[in-house]
Amino acid sequence: MNEQATQALAQFLAGAAGASAVQIREMRLLSGGAIQENWLLDAEINGGPHAGTLAAVVRCDSPSEVSVSHGRPQEYALLRTAFDAGVTVPEPLWLCEDREVIGRPFFVMRRIGGTAAAHLMVKDGRYGGDRRQLAERLGAELARIHSIRPPQQSLDFLPWYEEAPALHQVRKFRDYLDGQHTPHPTLEWGLCWLERHAPPRDEITLVHGDFRTGNYMADEQGLTGVLDWEFAGWSDPLQDIGWFCAKCWRFGRNDQEAGGVGSRDDFYRGYETVSGKPINRDLVRYWEVMAHMNWAVISIQQAQRHISGEEESLLLALTAHITPELELEILNMTEND
Repeated sequence: MNEQATQALAQFLAGAAGASAVQIREMRLLSGGAIQENWLLDAEINGGPHAGTLAAVVRCDSPSEVSVSHGRPQEYALLRTAFDAGVTVPEPLWLCEDREVIGRPFFVMRRIGGTAAAHLMVKDGRYGGDRRQLAERLGAELARIHSIRPPQQSLDFLPWYEEAPALHQVRKFRDYLDGQHTPHPTLEWGLCWLERHAPPRDEITLVHGDFRTGNYMADEQGLTGVLDWEFAGWSDPLQDIGWFCAKCWRFGRNDQEAGGVGSRDDFYRGYETVSGKPINRDLVRYWEVMAHMNWAVISIQQAQRHISGEEESLLLALTAHITPELELEILNMTEND
């Protein structure tokens, strides 16, 4: 972010915080974020109700974006709704939709401690605290997310549909793959399997859409916040549970079936304690197949962003190499059909 944008950001913050002035002490791009950019912000707020030192994160769009992800105004609304529902998330502070400020819409949220790096979470026991408690806590947080149900005026931008969520997902993935020049017969098989075994429409709740290790932060004591709400929407709550437990999000720790950090039983117990409802274990496996399909489609989208020249990125290019691995897992999970 250049000096002009930094000065414009300081002026915006002063107005949003009701301050006489804001001095930005540090502003730097944080690592990670293939779809959005996160900037560390340290500032001093002079006057007004927020006077004092501000430790925050500025979240804005990356130069290109995945078409199914929400924009920053929508993600801000989701974060605010989750915060108000008691979900452990960074407090959302201010939203700016004026592109004249830094060139892209953005919002400011309070900075939380810890790490979100998945490779550290699954391999380094220093983070996350007691792993049994961490798995339970993650289940409990997911149950609080699923306590948010339609209608929600603050979330009226979320698409609504009447079909079964599983069939809705299948249709979206098939529409995307049908538009690709390169055929993906394994994924077509997976879509047929998912269509044949799709559970009927049942309870509909808010789902995070990307609830996994790597999208929450934890320090040495435990969970500090759930991040990255750009794929949230209305769906079957088992979608989130299957996504979190899917093999593709264990980062090599397949003995720890709950996100690579804990046992499935501990995760389920935390969820069921807060939700007061039992998890249908049999249907979770279906949604794990769906999770691998979802990630495979996203990996193809990420590759297209790089190949098309829209955004040259080694991270995006490398993401394409996981597609065959995901296809193999879909075959393994459906071979006995």
